Amino acid sequence: MKTLVVVPAYNEAENISNVIGDLREHFPQGDIIVINDGSLDTTSPVARSLGVRVIDLPFNLGIGGAVQTGIKYAHKHNYDVAIQFDGDGQHIGEEIEKIIKPVHEGADIVIGSRFLDAGTYSMPLSRRMGSTVFSRVLSFVCRQKLTDTTSGFRAYGEKVIQLFSAYYPEDYPEVEALIVAHKNQLTIREVPVSMRQRAGGKSSITALWSVYYMIKVLLAIFIDVLKRRYIVK
Repeated sequence: MKTLVVVPAYNEAENISNVIGDLREHFPQGDIIVINDGSLDTTSPVARSLGVRVIDLPFNLGIGGAVQTGIKYAHKHNYDVAIQFDGDGQHIGEEIEKIIKPVHEGADIVIGSRFLDAGTYSMPLSRRMGSTVFSRVLSFVCRQKLTDTTSGFRAYGEKVIQLFSAYYPEDYPEVEALIVAHKNQLTIREVPVSMRQRAGGKSSITALWSVYYMIKVLLAIFIDVLKRRYIVK
């Protein structure tokens, strides 16, 4: 299948060259596009110097806008599969085959889960608590067990590319996108994957922000559940 790897990146100059190198070594069959989400550092010139396609957003849209930009590109250029692969060095190129295989078998959206099997990945307690709460709520809403609804390591099939190119949540996209997919009767699967800790730079997510984020996401989920289906013809 024709596959595009979408790399959303915001101020990832320290990591982007290693991310691109990892993808080229372990997933050379995939095309790479870096979505530079209004970075204030040299993310864009570093990526361009490595010969990959870069789309520079005029200002920081957030992960939702960056990912949808990549999905719109995939839809416009007739890709069969789009891979969401973060620019901070946490995702591992060797693991891509694990999330693509279920798409080949008919799944519409596949999540690479850090928690489906016991592993060495760890995150701050406040973030892990939020992730656990979201997963339990989404498991109830989607009527299937989900363990890592905040994972940004995902594979999207053609139906999802079409849907998300037209409508993709902006505020809390990883979690809300699963509700959108479920309401459109798309198949969601999880597979266990390994991830690294952030390779360089600093995450903007603090303990206080994690609590605030959790409350707002739960409200967004409640609103999404009440909405009608998002149908794209």
